[in-house]
Amino acid sequence: MSDGDGKRIASLLVDHPDPRLGYELLAEAMAADSGVFLEGTLDALAMVAQHAGAVDEKQMNYALSMVCGLRPKDQIEATLGVQMAAIHMATMKAALCMGQAKTWELKESQERALNRLARTYVAQVEALKRYRSKGEQRVIVERVNVEKGGQAIVGNVGRGGGEP
Repeated sequence: MSDGDGKRIASLLVDHPDPRLGYELLAEAMAADSGVFLEGTLDALAMVAQHAGAVDEKQMNYALSMVCGLRPKDQIEATLGVQMAAIHMATMKAALCMGQAKTWELKESQERALNRLARTYVAQVEALKRYRSKGEQRVIVERVNVEKGGQAIVGNVGRGGGEP
C-alpha cells in the first residue's frame, strides 16, 4: 500500500491458503472490478487504520470488516463504506479524547467534533439507504378500517380503457 505521495507504507497480506484466491475473494467482497480500485480502497482504509505512522493490523481488519459488512454492490457503495468506516473510527477517537480532556475548553471542543462526526455518520447511512433504493419512496399502510357498507381494494389499482 502507498500513502498519498506514492511511497510504500505497508504491504497487505491476505491470510488465505491460496493468496491469489484470497485477493479475488477480497475484491468480490469490496465490489472491486479492478485491481486499481481494490488497491486504492485498501490504501484509503490503511490511512484510517494508522497508529503512530504505521498501519495497525487490528484496526485495518476492523475497518475492512465494516466495509465488507455492508455487502457493497458496486464501487460507489464500497467508497461510501470506506468513508463510513473512517467517520466511525474518528467518532470513537473523538469520544476517547473528550473523556480524557483536562480542561472545559478541550472537552467542549471534542464534544463539538464528536457531535459533527456522529451526525455525518447518520447522514452517510441515509445516503447509502437512498442510493440502494434508487430514490424510490414507499408508503406502507399498517392498518385500514372499513366500516359496514364500505369497500376496500387492496393491491394495484388502475383504470380500465373504455369507461369514464
